[in-house]
Amino acid sequence: MNQPKYLCRSGKSFFVFKFTSKGSKGLVEKIVEYTETDFENIYNLGFGDYDQVTDSMNDLSITDNGDSSKVLATVASTVYTFTDEYPSAAILFTGSTPARTRLYRMAITINLAEISQDFVIFGFNSEQNWEHFIVDKSYSAFLVTKRENIYTL
Repeated sequence: MNQPKYLCRSGKSFFVFKFTSKGSKGLVEKIVEYTETDFENIYNLGFGDYDQVTDSMNDLSITDNGDSSKVLATVASTVYTFTDEYPSAAILFTGSTPARTRLYRMAITINLAEISQDFVIFGFNSEQNWEHFIVDKSYSAFLVTKRENIYTL
């Protein structure tokens, strides 16, 4: 996404990314984790504040650091990096709350033209089915994969 983003740090496997949010609440360490699911080549994207004391993610915290667009652009940039490393991957994500899921839907909508150049996006609808993402439709989860993978799902 052609928006400002933070510099990420990652290990060699590209399953974990960390970056620091800088805003009105100060410096807040963030983490993005990709974990395997029970389905081949489908990975869950987890995102939240990183707690250095417990070495864990808090995906329910509300940072309110005034940089949510930059944070979401940074998380999106990890999807590009992860799928460059694992090109057949499909990324599954949802918000930890309905409000966050709605925020993700709005971010996808705003950036849909750009995202669609490289990825196909699906939404999990109220009928419990995956469908191609439709603007202004509510979804409980999202799945993105590189365009060339569309026929392997």
